[in-house]
Amino acid sequence: MRGDGVRVLIVGGGVAGLATVAALQRWGATVDVVERAPGPTDSGTGIYLTGNATRMLDVLGLREPVADVAVEITRQRSASQRGRRLFDIDVSALWQGVGPCVSLPRARLHRALLAGVGDAPIRWGRQPVALVKEGNLVAVEFDDDSTNRYDLVIGADGVNSTVRRLAFDGQAARDLGQYAYRWVAPRVDAEPVWSVQLGRGRQFLTIPIGAEQTYCYYNDGPVADRPGWRDEVGATFTEPAATMLKALDHDESTLHSGPNQEVVLDSWSRGRVLLIGDAAHATSPNMAQGAAMALEDAVVLASSQATTDAVAEAVRGYEARRRPRTDWVLSQTHRRDKATGLPPVLRDLVMRRLGEQMFRSNYGPLFAQP
Repeated sequence: MRGDGVRVLIVGGGVAGLATVAALQRWGATVDVVERAPGPTDSGTGIYLTGNATRMLDVLGLREPVADVAVEITRQRSASQRGRRLFDIDVSALWQGVGPCVSLPRARLHRALLAGVGDAPIRWGRQPVALVKEGNLVAVEFDDDSTNRYDLVIGADGVNSTVRRLAFDGQAARDLGQYAYRWVAPRVDAEPVWSVQLGRGRQFLTIPIGAEQTYCYYNDGPVADRPGWRDEVGATFTEPAATMLKALDHDESTLHSGPNQEVVLDSWSRGRVLLIGDAAHATSPNMAQGAAMALEDAVVLASSQATTDAVAEAVRGYEARRRPRTDWVLSQTHRRDKATGLPPVLRDLVMRRLGEQMFRSNYGPLFAQP
């Protein structure tokens, strides 16, 4: 089935939303997009895309503009909090035949995706305030008092989804007991390596995202915005932690902080309202699968729509196809959080002996097409 005559509203203009625009435009649907942000932004930190994410960018015809502004990551390195190497992974070899692993500023990824969807109509600074079923349509009332009707409404609006609040009984994301700090610092290492130091229940991560920039991530305990968190990072972890923190002394504008959360739902759809990406199945970021799962969602949704004349049937088929994969990622993020929370002596022993094997098994099913 072609999507000619099918009207779709996508709520959210981030990675999930723009990828879905690209996928459904190819299918032939008429797509409207609303995004609560007032417009594209140059703020934000960095993002790491694993091979299954870049494979989907290729499918969507969006890989080249992203590759032009990204750093290809060839190795992932895990070390103790004092810098003792635990294990390395050759990610180029791991994801061979799937896609390269790349990192880049989030704003550049967003700009590349915006360019990739061309003249898609995006209404910035708008969001729905009510969703009402009208036969086989959904009437959507927006915060500017306008109303339009759609064959399908897709909530691609992230962990704190408005669509989920309106159509799914207000089911909220749940905190994972982790508070994360993210910022951008000057790049000091020429080697394109994703590198993490593991403390007890804490991690400090650096990823180059450009010729002159490094994305820094610190995962703390559940207490939000403790005044002394910078001192603790510098005292707990070896270099480059202290050097990366100095960037904040000069410019705090790149610092973003907040709790890590996950979303677990019994169903992602309510009639012709569907959640995708983090709105449906957000997880801990420890597998870097948020964007990858969203990109896969977009491709699989368009594929499911193309196989049937019934929108509702396509939605059901889409969820049946995606559930095993997203459930796997959820279970693996729980395992990884549990492993990194072990007492350091035991954890480091396990990681040195089994880290590479565990890493490969975490991602194993994701090498296959979604």
